[in-house]
Amino acid sequence: MFPTLETDRLVLRELTNEDAEGIFACFSNDDLTRFYGQETLKSIEEAEKFVDFFSKNYSEKRGIRWGIERKGTNGIIGTIGFNAWSPKHKRAEIGYEIHPEQWRKGYISEAVSKVLSYGFDLMGLNRIGAVVFIENDASNKLLEKVGFQKEGVLRDYMYQGGKAYDTYVYSLLRK
Repeated sequence: MFPTLETDRLVLRELTNEDAEGIFACFSNDDLTRFYGQETLKSIEEAEKFVDFFSKNYSEKRGIRWGIERKGTNGIIGTIGFNAWSPKHKRAEIGYEIHPEQWRKGYISEAVSKVLSYGFDLMGLNRIGAVVFIENDASNKLLEKVGFQKEGVLRDYMYQGGKAYDTYVYSLLRK
């Protein structure tokens, strides 16, 4: 059964086909996708494929992705979760995004803290990594604020708009 997580202001829950609109609202926004390594979505059908992809990743134990919903509202404002999950090696990479209208309200910090606890305490992870565009100041600051250590630079690691970008690689260890 898919786990539902709660924070003071948020519910982190399983994504459903009804969330395709919320996913489209996020991933059709150039401000959001410019640091994501994902081309901007052009149709709701592409967003529906995201829901299917996240569901398949979970069923195959390759990742887990929650929809981020504000308590007392309907519809997601973003997603958060783990990809590149390796139960054998007790590691995964965290990823998240939130609609630009919700930036700078502390929602991602709140969600990240909850998901990190879930990863270490219930998934048994020992290492949680993150890969972030060097230019993504907000995400880089957030990861450092919650304790991630910058390990280095991955040169030409992500492509966006046909151009290669360097990224930072981070980790947070259980201990």
